[in-house]
Amino acid sequence: MANVWIKPDTLDQENAKFTQAELRQPVFLNSVPKSGSHLLRNILRMFVPVNQQYKADFIQWPNLQQHRHAFDPARPMLSWGHLFLADASAIETAPARRILLYRDPYDWVIARARFFVSEQFQGNVGHLKSGQLSVDELLTMMIFGLPGKAPSLNDIYEMNVAAWLGTNVHIVRYEDLIRHLKELEGNDADSFFSGLLDACGIDRPDDWRERIRIGSDREQSGTARENLTGIGLDFPDALGPRHQALVDYQAPGLRALLGYT
Repeated sequence: MANVWIKPDTLDQENAKFTQAELRQPVFLNSVPKSGSHLLRNILRMFVPVNQQYKADFIQWPNLQQHRHAFDPARPMLSWGHLFLADASAIETAPARRILLYRDPYDWVIARARFFVSEQFQGNVGHLKSGQLSVDELLTMMIFGLPGKAPSLNDIYEMNVAAWLGTNVHIVRYEDLIRHLKELEGNDADSFFSGLLDACGIDRPDDWRERIRIGSDREQSGTARENLTGIGLDFPDALGPRHQALVDYQAPGLRALLGYT
């Protein structure tokens, strides 16, 4: 697995400013990498006692067995990770309330490429940071993958997202999360976050908006776009028509399945 370097946050100290109710059931935040994983995690950390937050690692298939106790119903914890669906992952996470976070594959391609060439990402693709590849080439590689080094978009979304849709999960789309954060005082945000907290088995406190504002502060996320460093390329804000077509070719029907048109 790759290593991700991020600066420490102060959310444990912020958490202590609020009255926290103990979790009654494990909660697992599952997501595609670069889909707002830290954002959702940080928001929900503001509603869970620090001693019930499982911070040992992002749980993934290679380390699942060593972290299986994160889902122990006798000791409820809030945990997070990037876990694809298989027999073992379905069985181990069965006691937990599962939240599934993903984002539009078009935008994910750009976010993945930007992260791969940042100083925060340390893996077996360091050569991508050499400056010898164009932005178009990097975006294409994010779609089709790198043999033996990085899976394709379809491989990731097939097992990390699409397969989980056939199980008991509460879906959170990154775009919806961002939209409701921007309109936090609105009725739609009230309904959205009420549904999210209910899916986590968390009773919504009266000060929920303040907790969300603190947890969603992008300064608290070392992997937020503006906090990535060492990027020497100018990536587009939106994927162009040619690369959109490549996504649709590589993963036909995916965006429609996930609710994007």
